[in-house]
Amino acid sequence: MNAIGTENGILFNQALFGLAILAFLLLLALEKKRPYRYFPPKVYKESIVTNTMAFLVNNLILTVLRASSLFLVAQQFAGYGLLSSMPNGPIKWLLAFACFDLAIYAWHYASHQSEYLWRFHKIHHSDKSFNVSTGFRFHVFDLLLEIGYKCLFVVVFGVDAYLVLSIEIVELFFIFFHHANIRVPNEEALSQFIITPSLHRTHHSKLRSEHDSNYGIVLAVWDRIFGTRKELVPASIGLDLIEAENFIQLFSLAFITERKIRQLLGWIPKGKK
Repeated sequence: MNAIGTENGILFNQALFGLAILAFLLLLALEKKRPYRYFPPKVYKESIVTNTMAFLVNNLILTVLRASSLFLVAQQFAGYGLLSSMPNGPIKWLLAFACFDLAIYAWHYASHQSEYLWRFHKIHHSDKSFNVSTGFRFHVFDLLLEIGYKCLFVVVFGVDAYLVLSIEIVELFFIFFHHANIRVPNEEALSQFIITPSLHRTHHSKLRSEHDSNYGIVLAVWDRIFGTRKELVPASIGLDLIEAENFIQLFSLAFITERKIRQLLGWIPKGKK
């Protein structure tokens, strides 16, 4: 791949990313004006500050790698994957998008079921608030592992580099959308087709029996097919025993398991009842 192709790819990615950030700001304004759920000011402020810091630090580490690695892999392997023989057009684009969305559903499901992956993904679920900035709240190792997984997808399916980046930005927009603390008109009907805030709010429930559900990112069909869809209003958001008031604490939580916290608490002498 020549330098001009790489530069154009990065510029294309930056333009789409800019549109996604505009959508983020719009959703932030909407939820500030008319929130679906009230969170104490202190909790909300800590969430916004910590999540924004996570985005800035993670973006500093991953921007070049994330923008170029998928693009580079796609440029190298676009002619060898399962979809490589199909002519470019709406059918191929929709099929590639559906396959990518299913692949991310599977990764999301694995991130909850694997104890190793969960230690990083739980950082996202540790937010005691639920707002559009929660879409920024990820551990850098979680993002690195996901990039590797997406590169594998690109190799297997052979999707054009620009299409990969376009799909990535669409997925990013939906991450912002379904984390937004807003009321969506006709949401019950809309949630039959795409993941909406009400469905994803359940996914951020404090109860594991509730947050181990609704793994979809864009399309709602995967949760229906695999029986992981739940429609309910969670009583509480966040995780028990998990607290993070700043980015350093947030990063460190991945290396402290809930099992270890419970063990440490068990060592503390109990007073007489």
